[in-house]
Amino acid sequence: MTTRQVDILVVGAGPAGIAAATAAAQLGSQVVVLDDNPAPGGQIWRGGVAAKQEPEPAGKTAALAAFRASGAELLPGRRAVAAPGSNLVQTLLEDAGAPQVELFRWNRLILATGARERFLPFPGWTLPGVFGAGGLEALVKGGFSIAGKRVVVAGTGPLLLAVAAHLRAYGATIACVAEQAPLRQLLPFTATLLGQPGKLLDGARYRAALSGVPYRTGCWPVAAEGATLLQSVRLTDGKRIWNEPCDLLACGFHLVPNTELAALLGCRFAGDFVAVDPSQQTSIPNVFAAGEPTAIAGLEAALEDGRIAGLAAAGIPVPSRSSASKSFAKALATAFRLRPELRALAAPSTIVCRCEDVRYEQLQTQTSWTGAKLQTRCGMGPCQGRICGPAVQTIFGWQPTSVRPPLFPMPVSAFLEDARQDSNETTTQ
Repeated sequence: MTTRQVDILVVGAGPAGIAAATAAAQLGSQVVVLDDNPAPGGQIWRGGVAAKQEPEPAGKTAALAAFRASGAELLPGRRAVAAPGSNLVQTLLEDAGAPQVELFRWNRLILATGARERFLPFPGWTLPGVFGAGGLEALVKGGFSIAGKRVVVAGTGPLLLAVAAHLRAYGATIACVAEQAPLRQLLPFTATLLGQPGKLLDGARYRAALSGVPYRTGCWPVAAEGATLLQSVRLTDGKRIWNEPCDLLACGFHLVPNTELAALLGCRFAGDFVAVDPSQQTSIPNVFAAGEPTAIAGLEAALEDGRIAGLAAAGIPVPSRSSASKSFAKALATAFRLRPELRALAAPSTIVCRCEDVRYEQLQTQTSWTGAKLQTRCGMGPCQGRICGPAVQTIFGWQPTSVRPPLFPMPVSAFLEDARQDSNETTTQ
């Protein structure tokens, strides 16, 4: 196993990680950025096949150009799997050859691990043709043809509009956008955007791109239907239920932060998020966090968090900053809070844990996340509870109790290769 000494190690090459690495590297710090994707950008700036109708975002182009010019080193294809000792991060590199385990010893660490979609189980949600909203968008950018397909976009959060607009730009027919939050809940949030013209302009642009597409508030999916493939989605507004014919369903219930590495390091949490001070430093000295692990507050906040964390890690005093991002995060959480009906969507036979095929009826007899793991193996599959964990937290109120390495599945061959390397090093010595 190779060990590399790094001054500032950034985990995650999304907007927050890019901003942090750029700020620190421009000041002369040695910066290494780890990401499990082949290129920087994260989920929001994911590269791939471009839609003819959509120009490249100017902010993305400028941020990536500054990052590449800064001197920061990007190591793609690395997945952080453990923190095996003081100031150490262990990664798994899976390329065309044998998987490799690497160790990075850092002086300062910046966690910019982003967020993922929240999925809630309902009858039929495991049918082929049902995707996460962001997951379908990523597939399309990767080359999956969606031209001419009829798509329902459902769930909650501002990303629904963005995803729907992007899918339409790639040739999809958007049947409707179903937002579970009622209009009375969304109106105060819209009012907060009056002081943020950039976000207001983005929203207006997405609505213009979706001209003619119904945007139904207070509306949510109750079932996906089809024999072997998705054929329709059953929607409700709480008063009536109807079937919306479609080829694909893009469904996501806002975002949850990726905080597993922070938890493994022992960082203090504030609710579901990593607690940080004004310099983005966590409760662990020389460990910083930026972006969604600290709050779901949008792109601009992630970029600002990253810049602050990069400056602080490089030893520069933190400039004063407004509380606008915190206010926006609270407004987002309030506007798109989940309605209680969503906790009762699953039928007894509905699969909740897809990795281990654990059904809702098996979980009803349990009283805690730990008990569910011990008795049903819920959360013990390859995703390590990343999908079913937020679901059972929403449905049952169970809180996660522990995080254990490896954070992602590792092939046995990686350990064997590691042992061979150690043996060769010992023999050489």
